Amino acid sequence: MKLPPFELERYFAANEFTAKRLLCVSDCQPLTVGELLSLKEGAAEAFAALPLGYADSRGAPELRQAACALYEGMAPENLLVHVGAEEAILTFFASVLEPGDRVIVQAPCYRSLRDVPAALGAQVVDWPGRQEDGWIPDLDFLRTALAEKTRAVVVNFPHNPTGALPHRDVFRDIVGLCEQAGAVLFSDEVYRFLEYDPADRLPAACDLSETAVSLGVMSKSFGLAGLRVGFAASRNARVLAGMARIKDYSSICGSPATEFLAALALEKREQILARTRAITLRNLAAATDFMARRADIFSWAAPKAGPIAFPRLADGGDAGALCDRLLAATGALLLPGRVYGPYPGHFRLGFGRADFTEGLAVLDAFLDREGSSAT
Repeated sequence: MKLPPFELERYFAANEFTAKRLLCVSDCQPLTVGELLSLKEGAAEAFAALPLGYADSRGAPELRQAACALYEGMAPENLLVHVGAEEAILTFFASVLEPGDRVIVQAPCYRSLRDVPAALGAQVVDWPGRQEDGWIPDLDFLRTALAEKTRAVVVNFPHNPTGALPHRDVFRDIVGLCEQAGAVLFSDEVYRFLEYDPADRLPAACDLSETAVSLGVMSKSFGLAGLRVGFAASRNARVLAGMARIKDYSSICGSPATEFLAALALEKREQILARTRAITLRNLAAATDFMARRADIFSWAAPKAGPIAFPRLADGGDAGALCDRLLAATGALLLPGRVYGPYPGHFRLGFGRADFTEGLAVLDAFLDREGSSAT
């Protein structure tokens, strides 16, 4: 398998830890180890006494049990823990695809969702969304695309990078179309639980379908990216077994330390999610005000969930050039849309961190200085 350079990750590798202000990160304000351990009496002592041997390759039983609470019908045997979401993406595609298989992938997307199956020799069909439609992809396109035999369909809601979230009836239709076509639905749900209105929350795909696989992670809505804990949930025992077989050649197992902390976070999820939601909603209000004031420069489909959005330049110019000038002049980092594919006029805005408004003020001042030359 020959994978192409992962442009998004290379961009962050070059800039994330040297930039003065991060205006484009995809995660939420992280907790410290101390903050997390303080949520439960005796947790610090139990953590200190934890043996650092090998962990269960399926994930710690306590972690898988705790993760079941995120779903309606999952049992511990329906979950396979991974080192982050990225490993689960790799094990899923490596376990279900053969060269020549057809995969339909919602676009734009986190690039490994399309580049990994392509590298495995699959025929990848982009299922595009448009800003004018709120980035919700067209069901008629999917119906037509599924007329040709398809091995898997990939969706991501709440969506990276746009924050789009369809009505639950639309999501149920997607699940039903995949089942009728015999295609395995891989549902990236890493921003689930960060809907601005909890009434908009979609059911997990794994709860709607016997064959679908739901992807979850501690990195995004829970603000715990440093734990590197993700999980695949499914009643599709054959697919989970295949993913476990591939995992034996990657991480084998996770860390008992991070899995202990992840289980604790899931036990105290309501407190953690309330904190994350409060920070995100406060910053969303600032971002919404900014976009309204700068409508001569930017346009967007306002996000409905998650800590990111995907604005574009109103004049159709190159957002990458703007990102480069902003970084050089101020040290503030935006993510150019080109890392998602053919979206040069767009950029990713990330508003899940506590210091977002300070960074937004830097962008505001920069635009004032550039004036009409901002684009």
